[in-house]
Amino acid sequence: MNSLLQTESTAWVCSVPVATVWTAPEKARPVDAKGIGAHSNINNWLQSMSPEDNQDLVNSNRIQTQLLYGEPVLIEEVVDGWAKIIALWQPCQKDERGYPGWVPVDQLKEVANLAELGFARVTQNKAQLWTEDFKPLKVVSFNTTLPVKEIGEFIRLQTPDGDALVMTEAVEIVDAYNQNLKGSGVDIAKLGAKFLDLPYLWAGMSSYGFDCSGFTYNLMKANGVIISRDAVDQVSEGSEIDPQNVEAWHIGDVLFFAHEEGKGKIHHVGVYYGNGLMLHAPKPGKSVEIIELAGTKHEVELCAIRRFTEIEDHED
Repeated sequence: MNSLLQTESTAWVCSVPVATVWTAPEKARPVDAKGIGAHSNINNWLQSMSPEDNQDLVNSNRIQTQLLYGEPVLIEEVVDGWAKIIALWQPCQKDERGYPGWVPVDQLKEVANLAELGFARVTQNKAQLWTEDFKPLKVVSFNTTLPVKEIGEFIRLQTPDGDALVMTEAVEIVDAYNQNLKGSGVDIAKLGAKFLDLPYLWAGMSSYGFDCSGFTYNLMKANGVIISRDAVDQVSEGSEIDPQNVEAWHIGDVLFFAHEEGKGKIHHVGVYYGNGLMLHAPKPGKSVEIIELAGTKHEVELCAIRRFTEIEDHED
């Protein structure tokens, strides 16, 4: 176990395109086998689940969040092939260091700490990584962020599988995972609309499926703002906007919804799309969509609005 503890010169990172972070090892079901191996395939896992299996992820509190390829974790302990980790890039009130949970050890790898040339953040829905002799290596999700080793016709990256190449148009170069160029509210809304029809996934944090707060977290991250992973934490961040004053709402503001007609526990979050519309990842069995708020349960459950960018809205 001690060999898995961090050193100053190395970091433990996610070694599969998307790793699911479990509440506890025993929460994984037989149907989840395709999602927890060293060569797990998230598409195969998602396709192997019935609608009931998918809903059960919510009802049985099985999964917490997800990691993207190369995302760093802190390993606290290892038990029977599972690592208790902290997802360092995902703020959360459950732990001041990041989001806690369990990941199969086979989905983690130790790499050298590298940040001199910044990071490449995937801006496309998916991006192909190539080996140095141009064989396909892995397809990675939107917002995957990997250290840069060399900038040229292609970008050379450090990955858990060794050096890899990615096309320049698939990524943007940023100083750090939390330091990319800040976008406007319109930028946030426009980006979110690119994921229309993407199926909802409880705890989802990738372009294979988002949950509601995973969607808002990733839209903000892509626009230079790191917010907490969960809606219950996101609601206390950013600038407060009056939910009663519709004139004050801006495109890209984040809308929060609570049970008991807005007075109970927060259970949903979406992005204001202007003109009384909301962009959101609704629930299992549905996909990212734009809806009119008027006449829906969301209209009466709206409890808070937060703004995470102070840049004036602009049209291209």
